[in-house]
Amino acid sequence: MTRGVRRTPEQVFLDSISERDWQAQVIQLAETFGYAWGHFRPAQTSRGWRTPVSGPLGEGWPDLMLARPGRFILAECKRQRGEVSTAQAVVHALLRDAGVEVYVWRPGDLDAVAAVLRT
Repeated sequence: MTRGVRRTPEQVFLDSISERDWQAQVIQLAETFGYAWGHFRPAQTSRGWRTPVSGPLGEGWPDLMLARPGRFILAECKRQRGEVSTAQAVVHALLRDAGVEVYVWRPGDLDAVAAVLRT
């Protein structure tokens, strides 16, 4: 924290939300608006945490796939101060260039997430 800069209670609260809890909130909201969803979960191996996916898109693939009739969305769920990795940025840009809706959502984006999913 930068010296002399005070964070508001809202900022402290948003920073306290884990990526896992935030993702669960996004899933619940997506289900409310009629979306089916998918997520590739990592598993712990003898070499650490791994997600069983291969190919150049694998490392940067977004966390959630959300679909309902006529709409397909990919969403990366990050902590409030979470950073998008270089691999994620490359894959997200490629997917957007292909016409796919791709978002990076943080807890502070709740109203924007609801607006996207509602439409």
